[in-house]
Amino acid sequence: MKKGKKSSKDNQARQSAKKAFIVGENETIDACLDRMKKEGYQPIMRTSRPIFREGKSGPEVIGRHCVIEGRLSVAKGEQ
Repeated sequence: MKKGKKSSKDNQARQSAKKAFIVGENETIDACLDRMKKEGYQPIMRTSRPIFREGKSGPEVIGRHCVIEGRLSVAKGEQ
């Protein structure tokens, strides 16, 4: 395989190695990070997504979800 080209299997493996964790309503970010670590993931990105409700004048923002994207941790011997 040429350098710089990646096979579709590499892309699939990379996609399956990611998981989104939503911080619960009564959960702290630290608790979510601990949950990620127990499942073998390390955080790579944090985003905030709005929660909408249909109102009289259109959609209204009623809250936010904090979403932390994680990647599977790789042990040094598995690289």
